[in-house]
Amino acid sequence: MTVAAATASPFRAAPGVLVLNTDNTALHTVTLKHAIGMLVREVAVVEQAHEDRRIGPYPWPLVLRLIRYVKTTFLYARSPVWSKRGVLRRDKHTCAYCGAKATTVDHLVPQSRGGRNTWLNTVAACQACNARKGNRTPAEAEMLLAWRPRVPGWREFAVAR
Repeated sequence: MTVAAATASPFRAAPGVLVLNTDNTALHTVTLKHAIGMLVREVAVVEQAHEDRRIGPYPWPLVLRLIRYVKTTFLYARSPVWSKRGVLRRDKHTCAYCGAKATTVDHLVPQSRGGRNTWLNTVAACQACNARKGNRTPAEAEMLLAWRPRVPGWREFAVAR
């Protein structure tokens, strides 16, 4: 056995641990380290484990089942919930006005005028363009958008991770 193998953490070598909801539907997989943390916090119980392996007082988990039910209706929503991070990801961190690296979100109809935090009212923008536009609409500021904002789908967020 090599020195690297002898000192390697078992947390890195193990495949993921399947997490089930209380109704036994599969939610996702987590790392072994995360799974042990869930056992310590008592938010899950071991449903299936390696027969002859343990990690401290816990059996080596292969499948965990949550103690409390987790609602998953968000997975079936038509589109992701709006967020600044989501707008930046949708627009690929590119300013909708000048094409530079975007670090902020701009409201097409400013919030002070009743503009809302929605996918169709926000675009990614750089600090300079956001400051230049100020409390005006793009037409009033005589700034053209490089693209029209749109509502993203779940698939594009799953691929972008």
